Amino acid sequence: MRIIGGTLSGRKLKAPAGRTTRPMTDRVREALFNVLAHHDWGEKIGNLLDGTRVLDAFCGTGALSFEALSRGAAHAVLFDKDRQALLAAKENAAALGLEKSCKIMPGDALRPPRPDAPCQLIFLAPPYRKDLVLPALLAFEKAGWIAPNALIVIEVSKKETLALPEKYEVLVTKKYGDTVVHFVGHL
Repeated sequence: MRIIGGTLSGRKLKAPAGRTTRPMTDRVREALFNVLAHHDWGEKIGNLLDGTRVLDAFCGTGALSFEALSRGAAHAVLFDKDRQALLAAKENAAALGLEKSCKIMPGDALRPPRPDAPCQLIFLAPPYRKDLVLPALLAFEKAGWIAPNALIVIEVSKKETLALPEKYEVLVTKKYGDTVVHFVGHL
């Protein structure tokens, strides 16, 4: 695993030992960031990688947040319940020199802590086939994590049905093997 683009392009990332974390492949991450960078999101959403605040719940290695920071995001908050994932994310942040640009903490996406500020770009890649997307989005909204006109990038298995709360709309869907990535607008 490595950072695909931006100022940190080519830098390697550590993954935690074991099978509790499912890192997104470099190929899928590259495709995801191509969509983020090149799709016309309109004036309301705007440029998602220019000075953006990012939330990476179920962060795993932190690859999505670190990729966003490498490409111009201003700050990222990462949380996960898995201790090994958090350790890998912290080691990756230190190796990349991103400790001041991100906050990494233990946290449950279904009971998130209160944010310092809402985020415009949210990465949600929960464990497959556990139906965590809808309750996580509702919890983020209630806690104040989701900025108006935010974009939520949701990774699920192709065998899953995506359920969204009111005021959310799928804007783009991309399929990569068993992985489906939905780009969801918060209206």
